[in-house]
Amino acid sequence: MDFTAEHLKKVKTRDDLIAIAEKNDISIAKTLNKLQYEAELVMLQAEFVNLQKWIAQKGMRVAVIFEGRDAAGKGGSIKRFKEHLNPRTSRVVALTKPTEVERGQWYFRRYIKVLPNPGEIVFFDRSWYNRAVVEPVMDFCTPEQYEQFIMQVPEFEHLLYEDNLKIIKFWFSISKDEQKKRFDARLSNPLKQWKFSPVDVKGQELWDKYTHYKEQMFSKTHTNFSPWIIVKTNDKKQARLESMRYVLSQFDYEGKGESKIPLLPDPNVIMRYHRSAIQIDI
Repeated sequence: MDFTAEHLKKVKTRDDLIAIAEKNDISIAKTLNKLQYEAELVMLQAEFVNLQKWIAQKGMRVAVIFEGRDAAGKGGSIKRFKEHLNPRTSRVVALTKPTEVERGQWYFRRYIKVLPNPGEIVFFDRSWYNRAVVEPVMDFCTPEQYEQFIMQVPEFEHLLYEDNLKIIKFWFSISKDEQKKRFDARLSNPLKQWKFSPVDVKGQELWDKYTHYKEQMFSKTHTNFSPWIIVKTNDKKQARLESMRYVLSQFDYEGKGESKIPLLPDPNVIMRYHRSAIQIDI
């Protein structure tokens, strides 16, 4: 049974709606979950506004990297992170494939040019870690280029760490079945078809190869000064909230906690990488 027009005429508050649903045996679990998500999201976004002001005042530089398989929810999370931030001191970096000139330069150069300036927070929708997983899987780089990258990236990130640039590295972990569902949903939605590419199809075909390079990346680039943070993303809404909580938990900014929402992330959803961590995209 669904709500009728007569039901809705009597509703003035959320409690009224719940009472009518209970009386008439109307299932509203999904609606309540969505309302809870939206309420938490608004409070976390308010916290982010305070965090951004503090970062700008302190002249800090913060880079938040979003990595993961295709359709893991990176772009959707970045959208919620940035939705209410001041565009003058926040931006998204999503670089296209390198130009002919860039291919002849040191690999990290084009990323150095877009690192955060003082007082700025930058969200990377994929990053230099393209060379750790996507490029070797798809044969977009040579074995020599891959090996050189893997050797250099911890030193590169240590230099940034010593220069007081704060890096947060997220890996959005999605199961193979959930990825397939999201690909199918993209194809059936004309507003999302642009997101689908031949590389997506390869992602399913080469799942095990992706897994191999992902594990190599973790074992060789997870460091104390720049750790990998695993986020389980089969539940997109939960992943967005918990990744936001994680970033907020890393700073003691002015006004922290004013929204009264819990700021410590759920350890069942988000965790530092370690070899015994339970992952869903293996």
